[in-house]
Amino acid sequence: MTDKSPTLATSLVDLPKREWLSTLAVIAEEDGYFQKLGKRHFAAFVEEGTSLLVTFETIQGMHALSERAQPFGWEMVQAHGWSHLCLASDGDTWFRDDAVIGYFDRLIDDGFFDEFDNVLFYGAGPCGYAAAAFSVVAPGARVIAIQPQATLAPRMTEWDDRFTDMRSLDFTSRYGYAPDMLEAADRAFVLYDPREKLDAMHAALFTRTNVTKLRMPFMGAALQTDLMEMEQISPLLNAAMEGTLTEAVFARLYRARRDHRTYLRNLLEAMEAGDRIKYAIALCRNVSSRMDARHFASRLSALQGHAKGTQVPARMSAEED
Repeated sequence: MTDKSPTLATSLVDLPKREWLSTLAVIAEEDGYFQKLGKRHFAAFVEEGTSLLVTFETIQGMHALSERAQPFGWEMVQAHGWSHLCLASDGDTWFRDDAVIGYFDRLIDDGFFDEFDNVLFYGAGPCGYAAAAFSVVAPGARVIAIQPQATLAPRMTEWDDRFTDMRSLDFTSRYGYAPDMLEAADRAFVLYDPREKLDAMHAALFTRTNVTKLRMPFMGAALQTDLMEMEQISPLLNAAMEGTLTEAVFARLYRARRDHRTYLRNLLEAMEAGDRIKYAIALCRNVSSRMDARHFASRLSALQGHAKGTQVPARMSAEED
């Protein structure tokens, strides 16, 4: 009789929420455990190797970003043989929940993190905040936080008007202020686009001697998605886990942006907005010579006409490329 038990390779796409959750639990419990943490969170642990990846994710993100509607970290388990601890939330909660805090307290008491040679915390946005904030439970861990918020406490970040409905959350108690929680980390890396003003302001609050800020200008407000589309998340995490991630290593990985349409469009738009027509022409010529990019070919023709004194037509939308 064929064993049809679900595995890490099983797709969970299109499963109703309750069945999705129960199937995920079955998979985790094969080589680890699954634990609900209150009404909006759960933990899923898969034991494999002596390196541990701790990811903070949302249920919605798993469905949107994973082809199998699985925790993102499961891909790393299969690719690198790491163990994986997924902390998941239903919606953006910044993981400010007593059940989550109590769970990490128990892991400390059990010496859970002492069992691993390398520990890496990862998250993006609100999950990036959590990755930084809870990394303190594993001294010597490394952290990658993409576009993290430092806190939503209004007395410190009243200038951030994106999450005003979440200001009632308590960011002043334990594990509250994410930058301070990085003091025990071996190294932490904060990724952000300096042209995204609010992200850059939060990134500034993470200035610490053990924090390296990795700038991704002209990329926009969805860096995790962009890194996934450029297929650079896995090598980024692998370098961090191995302790080899540096600004120079990231710069080499980030060269993939040269073929990434989101980056190229944003760069072109900035050049045109700044009336840097000569550079915009050079960019369009380069891109249209390497890629099937109608948008850039069209802009090249229009910009060359402008250089000869004719009017430049309005830029096309991204959908037209």
